[in-house]
Amino acid sequence: MIEGSTRRSEIIRQLSVSEKPISASKFAKQFGVSRQIVVGDIALMRASGEGIVATARGYVLEKAKSAEGLLSKIAVQHGPEDTRNELELIIKQGGEIIDVIVEHPIYGELVGGLHLKTLKDVDLFMKSYEEGQGSLLSQLTEGIHLHTIRYQEERQFEAIKQALLDANILYQSE
Repeated sequence: MIEGSTRRSEIIRQLSVSEKPISASKFAKQFGVSRQIVVGDIALMRASGEGIVATARGYVLEKAKSAEGLLSKIAVQHGPEDTRNELELIIKQGGEIIDVIVEHPIYGELVGGLHLKTLKDVDLFMKSYEEGQGSLLSQLTEGIHLHTIRYQEERQFEAIKQALLDANILYQSE
């Protein structure tokens, strides 16, 4: 078994060179520790300022945002049955879905990292949801939620909004 600080350094090194998320289970197997030990390592590193993001497929190292495109938030409302359609519409118009945000009456803003870039990412996210591995944050707010979207050109964001409007998903005040 590798000592904690060495293990954490190796986790950062591997995340910095990986193009894909790496799961806690994979790290655990590699280092001969439990998955919970790795989750604890990640928590310690995040608390010390490391930009590690947990996605449905594993951990990724947060990249510098300025070089990766434009960021905007979008408000949407729909039931669980329209979740796949919403996510696919955003991806098909060139967007990356960074997170989902809901306003909770006790906790305030709750943010869940999504980091969905491809239709395959959407499939994996939906599979987790459909297999009952959790509930959607939007179920706390009658379907109203925000997404942070990354895109390369302003026209892509306009196309995303139009596609969501056409699908009756874009949130519009009464």
